[in-house]
Order: sequence, then C-alpha cells, then structure tokens
Amino acid sequence: MEQSVTAERETAEVLARTLRDAITRLNRRVRQARPVGDLTFSQLSALTSLQLAGALTPRELADVERVQPPTMTKIVGKLEDRGLVARTPHPTDRRQVILAPTEQGRTVYAQFERARNEWLAQQLANLSPDERSTLARAAEILQQVARA
Repeated sequence: MEQSVTAERETAEVLARTLRDAITRLNRRVRQARPVGDLTFSQLSALTSLQLAGALTPRELADVERVQPPTMTKIVGKLEDRGLVARTPHPTDRRQVILAPTEQGRTVYAQFERARNEWLAQQLANLSPDERSTLARAAEILQQVARA
C-alpha cells in the first residue's frame, strides 16, 4: 500500500512538472502575440478581469488577480493614467470606488483578445478532432485546478 501511494505521488509530481512546463511555454507564446504596446502582463490581466466582470472594487480586483491591494493600486493607477480604467463612486459605500474599463479599455481588451486567440486558434486548427477534444477536456480540468 505504501509503495502504491509513493508511486502515485511520484507520478503526480512528474505530471505537475510536465504541465507547468507546457503551460509556461504556451503562455509565453500567447503573450508574444499581444498588440497592446507596453502594457505589462499584470495590467492586461487586470483589464481582462474588469472586462469579464464588468466592474469591481479595487479589493475585489486584487482578490481575483491574487495580488495584494497595494500592488493592485499601482496597476490600476497605470491603467487609469492610460485612460483604460475609470473609477466611479460606490453606490452604497462612500468609502469605496468601483473600477470599470473605459471605452478605450474595452477596445484595447478586444485587440488583445483577437491577437492572442488568433495564434492559438491557428495551432489548434492543425490538430485532429480527437486531439482538440482531449484539449477541451483538459482545459476544463485545468480551470478546476486553477480555482482550487
């Protein structure tokens, strides 16, 4: 029994390394396709989260992005300086603000989405239907792992 547990653990560790390497390489390739000038990955990620959520408080955005609030304050400040994000008063809590993408922010997000999806879609089109089906299932599982 102990050998079985050890073997399963070693198999999981090998899979973890393999997945981490593949995800890192894929992420790097997708990032190379971004046509949004000198926005950092953190800025693009925050803009994406706001676009998908519609609007968030700075604390909610920090939680979604898994960063500390002071870090998010800096990221949001840079996005605001570029006119990509706007602050509005919170409707029920005068101490809070709501962050939302501006029209320019939505445009930048759309350009970013198109560019990063274009390269990946081309690569996926070269796969067999079975390979695409396997990747679709793997993507669902990876989403579950990411939410854990």
